[in-house]
Amino acid sequence: MDALAIFKALSNPTRLQIMEWLKHPAKYFDENSYTQQGLGFGVGVCVGDIRRRSGLAQSVISAYLQGMKEAGLLESERIGKGTYYRRNETVIDEFRAFTRDEL
Repeated sequence: MDALAIFKALSNPTRLQIMEWLKHPAKYFDENSYTQQGLGFGVGVCVGDIRRRSGLAQSVISAYLQGMKEAGLLESERIGKGTYYRRNETVIDEFRAFTRDEL
C-alpha cells in the first residue's frame, strides 16, 4: 500500500466523492440497467454512469479512475464494451489501519 498515493488520490473532492458513490452504489446509481444485463453492483459501476453523475468529461473521469486504481483504491473489470470500477476494500482497510496506527 502506497499511503502517499492514496492521500493524493483522496485530496480531490470529486475523487473522494467517487469513493463514496462506489461504497453505496445503490444510493447513487440505478441498478435496473445492471440487472437487465445480468450484472449487479458487485461487478462495479460503469465508467459512463460515474461520468454522468459527476458531470465531468469522459477523459477527466477516466484519468481520475485510472489514478485511483494505480493508488490501489479501485479495481476494474472489462465486461463487453464497458469498464466497471469497484472499491478495493483490502487496500482501503490497510490504509484505515495505517492512518489509525501511524498518524
